[in-house]
Amino acid sequence: MKNDSSSPPTHDLGLLPIPRRLRYDPDKPFHFGLLLNVLFGFASTFIVANLYYCQPLLIQFSDSFGVSYERVSRIPTLLQAGYAVGIVLISPLGDLVRRRGLIILLALISSCLTVGLAVTPSLVVFEALCFLVGMVSVTPQIMIPLAADLAPPERRAAAMSVVFSGLLFGVLLARVLAGIIAQFVTWRVVYYMAIGVQVLVLIASYFVIPDYPAKNTDITYFDILRTMARFAYTEPILIQACLVNLASCACFTNFWVTLTFLLGGAPYHYSTLVIGLFGLVGMFGVALGPFVGKGIDMLVPWYASLVAVLALSCFQAIQVAAGDLNIAAVVVAIMGLDVFRQMLQMSLASSVFSISAAARARLNAVFVLSLFIGQLMGTAAGTKVFTTYGWRAAAALNLGFYAWILAVIMLRGPHCERYTWFGYQGGWQARKRAVEARKKRAEEDAAEKDGRGAQGSQGEGETGGTTTPQVGDLEKGGVENENRGSSESKDEK
Repeated sequence: MKNDSSSPPTHDLGLLPIPRRLRYDPDKPFHFGLLLNVLFGFASTFIVANLYYCQPLLIQFSDSFGVSYERVSRIPTLLQAGYAVGIVLISPLGDLVRRRGLIILLALISSCLTVGLAVTPSLVVFEALCFLVGMVSVTPQIMIPLAADLAPPERRAAAMSVVFSGLLFGVLLARVLAGIIAQFVTWRVVYYMAIGVQVLVLIASYFVIPDYPAKNTDITYFDILRTMARFAYTEPILIQACLVNLASCACFTNFWVTLTFLLGGAPYHYSTLVIGLFGLVGMFGVALGPFVGKGIDMLVPWYASLVAVLALSCFQAIQVAAGDLNIAAVVVAIMGLDVFRQMLQMSLASSVFSISAAARARLNAVFVLSLFIGQLMGTAAGTKVFTTYGWRAAAALNLGFYAWILAVIMLRGPHCERYTWFGYQGGWQARKRAVEARKKRAEEDAAEKDGRGAQGSQGEGETGGTTTPQVGDLEKGGVENENRGSSESKDEK
């Protein structure tokens, strides 16, 4: 089948002309530079912030709409529910359509829906719009696989870490900005501000994001959903990463929920404002995100995950042992846990994205869904343990989660082939560059053997050598029968 990159489009959505310098040219790959990476981080910050502006505003919502606290408490749930639906139904489109147009369309829809949030006098309309805003706020989950595609392999983790850092920064910044603005003016001004920053994202996306061809042009939307479901039980690397991510996110939510109880009670008795400011300590981890990504780029992802979980266990042990004795122990634990949780998240994403270049959006969707499950599990389990056995037991629960993570990581070695569920093979080399050099030598040897074999069979009309696959010729993520004996580094036609 002919790849659509041979005749790249000149307009986004059939209407907006694509700037010439951003049009796809297979002979001149677009350079993934600092400006584009910063835009991805900025967009992630202010798009994901849509999910969290509401949290400090619930009391003002109650007063403005004239309803109870219980009624307005549904708003954050509706936003998160919409986001989960968007992860399942919208983010996999990144494997089916051109991502530039999809990002621009989602930013446009999100901006228009936010106008409704700012002006509607009806709580029912506000709730419905919140659900829809949550659905279309999945732009960062489309940008993460796109960053992995555009960035060179040696900078892939660093590029993705900027987008991840933008996500985390958006979670922190949204609450702070909304709380400060609403303290001095009406809550509607928060959403007017949100409109402005989303329009900035829209404009910047149009002038900065390069066009990139669709990776799967011969499958349907329902094929995309079906293969995404199939990945959830046929890919050992993905399942391992999801099990680790589930427990890691459970630790994260359990830590912050029980920390609130600890700081509000004996021996600290901090006010709600002071407790909220502890979230700003997490910016330390966000700031170190790009440096963490560079470190991951130097290591095989398995080793980066192992280092991260061992460090997380150590910092959690500090929290368990001294969290209620000295506030310095709490601060140290927060900084360490944020840094190494981000390292764990990035190393898992790197290993997941190595499964298939043509299915990164679907793989990312399954991976992110494990995050939601982990957050729910951590909140429920942490609260139950805290109310039954107290703060220290709830904090110690995270050590149990980290033990589970370590056990799951150790089920497969660092160089197992794609469909190997358990065991160790391929040695213990930790440096990514050395592993890639070894693979390159093996591929060259194989190509040389193929060339010799082809010369001997030319009389029969066979051709030798290897063929370089184009974007649209990569494996279709499970639509066609996959070769179970292939390694994770091979592309299937």
